[in-house]
Amino acid sequence: MKPSAATVVALFRCPGHRAPMEPMNELWAEANWGIRGDAHARPDSSRQVLLMDLETLEALSLWPGAVRENVTLQGFPLHQLRPGDRIRIGDALLEITKPCTPCARMDEIRPGLQEALRGRRGVLARVLQSGWIRCGDPVHWLKPSDPSLDEGSS
Repeated sequence: MKPSAATVVALFRCPGHRAPMEPMNELWAEANWGIRGDAHARPDSSRQVLLMDLETLEALSLWPGAVRENVTLQGFPLHQLRPGDRIRIGDALLEITKPCTPCARMDEIRPGLQEALRGRRGVLARVLQSGWIRCGDPVHWLKPSDPSLDEGSS
């Protein structure tokens, strides 16, 4: 069963290559671009936003932002999302593109973390509709018949 809502508990952007993630209270998600001010934002990229769940972080004794995610969610089963699924976070509409494969950089955080995160590092998304994402915002998994899927709606 799909949840109707979950919560954003932390937000981050990457200001530059290998730079520490910057904690934010709000992020502007730009359609077909990504997070404003994030070094990884690119048009037509399948990696515009990285979503991670707090429950997995806590199970691995990690903290929000540790695996370089943009959005940390609580109470949302990211592992159930599939490419093409859409979620609304705050004002932004995102489309899931693929699971995030943990890279060797995860072992810089803690030896063995790359393997521990395999299949659990969250999901990548592209921004379909621009909007603000704020800490505390609800997260909605939209079904194909959901009228709020209309990209022109707010």
